Amino acid sequence: MDRNERAVYLTFDDGPIPEATPYILDVLRKYGIKATFFMVGDNVRKHPELYQQVVEEGHRIGNHTHNHISGFRHSIRDYSYNIEKANAYLHTNLVRPPHGWMRLSQYAWLSRKFKIVMWDVVTRDYSKWMTAANVLYNVKHYTRPGSIITFHDSLKSIDKLRTALPQAIEWLQQEGYEFKVFE
Repeated sequence: MDRNERAVYLTFDDGPIPEATPYILDVLRKYGIKATFFMVGDNVRKHPELYQQVVEEGHRIGNHTHNHISGFRHSIRDYSYNIEKANAYLHTNLVRPPHGWMRLSQYAWLSRKFKIVMWDVVTRDYSKWMTAANVLYNVKHYTRPGSIITFHDSLKSIDKLRTALPQAIEWLQQEGYEFKVFE
């Protein structure tokens, strides 16, 4: 995003799930921050009340496919179908490919209808090799003005986020960053 503006975009991939999304919403509400949630359509199908809560609290929704599928393993037709299937639940113009992988042909096809959103700071909060301190370090070390920071509302991440997310937000605030969502 704009490198001349001292702003960041917090994003959360893979939810919504009952074990993580409510906690993340509580933290964001506490700090008065809006974020973008790139949701998996099948998770929204399973937990429509969490999707609705995210929307009602004013956060932005993005599409992360219906089944968290890789673009490299699927044809344009199958990949696009999976995104459209998710969009029946999500109603958004934002798409983020799982793992950041999609073929150029898929990008060209999807970008006619959707804004493709990647990231420049991935916290790696999902990794079993990372600690909350490592996640926080990644935020502090790699964030720049205009950064898109990716966390995950997932079972793999939640234990680390209980510590790292509030500390990351407080550090970003101390550094003078404004929090934005995508238009």
